[in-house]
Amino acid sequence: MPRKIDADECISCGVCADVCPEEAISEGEDVYEIDPEKCTDCGTCEDECPVDAISAE
Repeated sequence: MPRKIDADECISCGVCADVCPEEAISEGEDVYEIDPEKCTDCGTCEDECPVDAISAE
């Protein structure tokens, strides 16, 4: 199951996109977004997010 970014918590720092090995995260209009087709549910982005805005759902 792909990870989700909580738009209310995301500070748009870009750390998640920098560490994603599948390049599944990109900058959206307001916050970063995860492409569920590319996400392999590795959890790297969740581990690196400084504000805990990413979770498995």
